[in-house]
Amino acid sequence: MSSIVGSLIAARLYRTADTVFARLSSGAVRHRVPPDVLLLTTVLFWSFNFTVLKYALTHGWEPLSFSSVRFAIGAVIFSAFTFGRERTLRVRRRDVWLLLGAAALGIWLNQLSIVYAVTLTGAATVALVFGTLPIFVAVIARAAGTEHLRLRHWVATAISFGGVALVALGASGGIRGELGGVLLALCAAATWAGYSVAMGPLMQRYSPYRISAFVLLVGAVPLLVSAAGQLARQDWDALGGLAWAAFVYSLFFSLVFTNIMWFTAIDRVGAARASLYANLQPFLGAFFALVVLSESLGALQVAGGFVIGAGILLARRARPAVAGGD
Repeated sequence: MSSIVGSLIAARLYRTADTVFARLSSGAVRHRVPPDVLLLTTVLFWSFNFTVLKYALTHGWEPLSFSSVRFAIGAVIFSAFTFGRERTLRVRRRDVWLLLGAAALGIWLNQLSIVYAVTLTGAATVALVFGTLPIFVAVIARAAGTEHLRLRHWVATAISFGGVALVALGASGGIRGELGGVLLALCAAATWAGYSVAMGPLMQRYSPYRISAFVLLVGAVPLLVSAAGQLARQDWDALGGLAWAAFVYSLFFSLVFTNIMWFTAIDRVGAARASLYANLQPFLGAFFALVVLSESLGALQVAGGFVIGAGILLARRARPAVAGGD
């Protein structure tokens, strides 16, 4: 019975996705929906994806099978949208190596990190640790020479990582029990931050749509290669309707549509305003995991979440927005 219900949900999600994609392609969203609505909707979809990913990986999906198939299909769909919008996906030869590096960080390494982080620890924990993303962006931008950090940013970095330590200490089994998941969540945040910083100079020459299309297509290749073993042993018949519904959600509502809405909003209101909404993602992600998956957070983890949030508030300033979802 649950499989039938799940299949109906998956079919409904797919029909909804088809309708939304048609509206996005027609430009209706760009002209009629307020940018703040686009930003908030995007962050809500991204936040819920931590819960969706955890559900999928505990209900039949192999970690890399889920991620590689999702990104391969998403890359084709998003590239088709971008080509229809710009009539080209061409980039200059001198930018290819930077784009390849961005793809390695933002797609391949990021996805390897996040799927195994969610496998090893709770979705709420991963969401909270992902709150270090703005801190990583600032530090990497400083290392790349694109930003000058003041003392308060280094203090904010120390505070945020102190919050991560509290989250790890409060995880089930203590610091050793879920340390691997916490470290991989940190790696996922760091790799996405590196990708975001790399996009800065590229966005002066190309639209964010074209950059993302190129990076998605290129990054999906090593992801598929890495997933070859899991794809071969993936038990496709064992996947229930809700597991497929999780895949459809993660593909369309956390990858394809959200990237389109995010970049559309940035075009209209700028990166600084968009980044304020992105700061909500870790805390909404933890909330959804607690409510939907009935996960629990100990007192130390809750305190760690507040400490990470304090670091974000201290370091907040106008900087290039963190583009794309996990």
